[in-house]
Amino acid sequence: MRIAVIGAFGQLGSDLVPLLGERAIPFGHADIEITDPTSITTAFATARPTHVINCAAYNLVDRAEDEPEVAHRVNGLGPSHLANWCAAHEATLLHVSTDYVFGADVTRCTPLDETAPTGPVSVYGASKLAGELAVRSLCPRHFIVRTCGLYGQRAARGKGNFVETMLRLGRERPELRIVANQRCTPTSTVDLAAALASLIETNAFGTYHATNAGNCSWFEFASEIFRLANLAVKVTPSTAAEYAAKARRPDYSVLDCDKLGEVLGRPLPPWQEALARYIAQP
Repeated sequence: MRIAVIGAFGQLGSDLVPLLGERAIPFGHADIEITDPTSITTAFATARPTHVINCAAYNLVDRAEDEPEVAHRVNGLGPSHLANWCAAHEATLLHVSTDYVFGADVTRCTPLDETAPTGPVSVYGASKLAGELAVRSLCPRHFIVRTCGLYGQRAARGKGNFVETMLRLGRERPELRIVANQRCTPTSTVDLAAALASLIETNAFGTYHATNAGNCSWFEFASEIFRLANLAVKVTPSTAAEYAAKARRPDYSVLDCDKLGEVLGRPLPPWQEALARYIAQP
């Protein structure tokens, strides 16, 4: 098994590559351009992967509203090129997607399984859904894994992650207002990487949801971050409308991960446990 990991040096990839060990062939943006089929062919000519894991994405959610062409090129067209290569070479493709493919059903209040109707409410979500559709239609040997709110030690410069942002703001300000009317499940890249490393060893192809267990609002998540970090911050709940982000987010995007748990024989740990582990790291 030779596993090409695209986006190997990002938050998720940097936790995934060590788990795969000698099977991993890491590719950063300098090594491959997934929007260019020639670049993919050239990069894989020597590597000759039997499996490809795509962790690369354009995930600047708000900026995507101003750069829809860029978002769709990376998140939609890029996966289609990878899927074509994998199909032509009888390779397996594992493509990482997002809970942002949901959101249109504003009445939703129960976890979404893999068969739930999609309905993105942002350019980013639409571009990621386009990537899913391409992978599903072009590559028979595929996994599509939707996740949510990733945070890991290798936070990209300029992007960061919610936990690091809260820790920084908590040290700078005595009081913060955090959105309380959006529910999801923030997920540790350590736990997701372990799930992907196990899933890629199976032939149980299809679409999966993979997040830490449980769910919370961003307000609840931030409150727990400050508690674990021993930061005396007054946290006040606000609404998404008050926050007025350029891109709309799903109000409810808690994912039902039972299918993955059945295949792997275990669920991912609760989000509280994952967060405590992350905060405790030096």
